[in-house]
Amino acid sequence: MTVRLLDESAEGVFIISATPFSENGTLDLQSADRLVEFYIEKGVSGVTILGMMGEAQKLTSDESAAFLKRVLKRVDNRVQVIVGVSSAGLDNLASLAKQSMDAGAAGVMVAPVSGLGTEEKLYGYFRQVFAALGTEIPVCYQDYPFVTGSEISVPAFNRLVADYPQLVMLKHEEWPGLNKLSLVRKAVDNGVRRVSVLVGNGGLYLPQELARGADGAMTGFAYPEMLVEVVRLHKAGEQDRAEDLFDAYLPLVRHEQQPGFGLALRKETLFRRGVIACPKVRAPGATLNSTDHDELSRLIRRVEKNVRALAS
Repeated sequence: MTVRLLDESAEGVFIISATPFSENGTLDLQSADRLVEFYIEKGVSGVTILGMMGEAQKLTSDESAAFLKRVLKRVDNRVQVIVGVSSAGLDNLASLAKQSMDAGAAGVMVAPVSGLGTEEKLYGYFRQVFAALGTEIPVCYQDYPFVTGSEISVPAFNRLVADYPQLVMLKHEEWPGLNKLSLVRKAVDNGVRRVSVLVGNGGLYLPQELARGADGAMTGFAYPEMLVEVVRLHKAGEQDRAEDLFDAYLPLVRHEQQPGFGLALRKETLFRRGVIACPKVRAPGATLNSTDHDELSRLIRRVEKNVRALAS
């Protein structure tokens, strides 16, 4: 089956996959299989692997290769797969990108390296990235200055869009960033090529971002069915119903969004839902104590109560 490459029409939910580990810290590829089936069953349009919340920076090159091959084989072209290939070294970035595309990925995601300082340096960095990748690999620009420390203005992003047709998607994670999203969309009226925009930050601002012109979400919330349904309802013009559903899950969305701690909560929730066999986060990473567990249990009960009330 021919892989459908990522392009500017991408929409819906591209869930950021967790990377499951066993209790002894090794990759758990059986849980990876269950994750794929879980995500597809919940209606996602795509899966993003080896992202920042996928603990990609904690994997060896052999582990990254094994994980991406296992996921892509299991997905079997049922949805599109984007692979995070960001790296301090361009040779490593290009090598993983080629390996990903050869294995059946639809495209790759690249974040700027930290400390670039000026937008000219940022543009120069991506000029080198696109030269290393060539024109055949579709690219998603990950705009996450909270982590990378590298900010890009809308005019600078539009310059990249104009100069590099392989740039087909923006992962929008500026925080706050609603006005930036509006400006990205407004630029289309002035002749800038329209690219797909998927939003992150745990989906914390998803209803507002959809109203500002986002095409969907790329995040890893442990209840992907909520993200899928909110995007569907909004696209159908049912904005109030979309926000009501989002609000029912908001306590957990907010709780998951704690820097340095949210991933442990997300993996624990996926473990409780029977998707992964172990909620382990590789060191350095958070571990939940008994109070954390009780707190999460109460939040889940309240969210489930909210959702039942909404359906009645």
